[in-house]
Amino acid sequence: MEIILKKDVENLGYTHDIVKVKHGYARNYLIPQGFAVLATPSAKKEVAEILKQKAHKLAKLVKDAETLAQALENVTVKITVKANEEGKIFGSVTGPMIVEALGKQYGYEIDPKKVITPDNHIKALGSYEIKVKLHKEIEPVVKVEVTSETE
Repeated sequence: MEIILKKDVENLGYTHDIVKVKHGYARNYLIPQGFAVLATPSAKKEVAEILKQKAHKLAKLVKDAETLAQALENVTVKITVKANEEGKIFGSVTGPMIVEALGKQYGYEIDPKKVITPDNHIKALGSYEIKVKLHKEIEPVVKVEVTSETE
């Protein structure tokens, strides 16, 4: 029996997959639990349209992420913090601080959760290369310069 999965089912398939299973498994478990529906011609057309729309949206997201990644590769973010004479920062520089500086200096808006800093924070003055995870495969490197307020 052919069915269309409405949810991910372990060892069977993912959402919107069309799979063949035994009649009893489909009628007694998958369909009553809401994991699947029968693969009728109209349901197959509906799934094809949904997948087409998802592919179009994904392509647009990837294109936007690539454009932003190219722009971020040439950016150097300057952050000024309080520090002692040895170069140790009072506190730390975190992802949200980097995102805020990117917004103020260049106008880019990025989710702070997507900024990957070494050990989740920077504790010393200097130059750093920070990754920003825009998409699964797209991780541009942003240069961050942390300087002291007294310099």
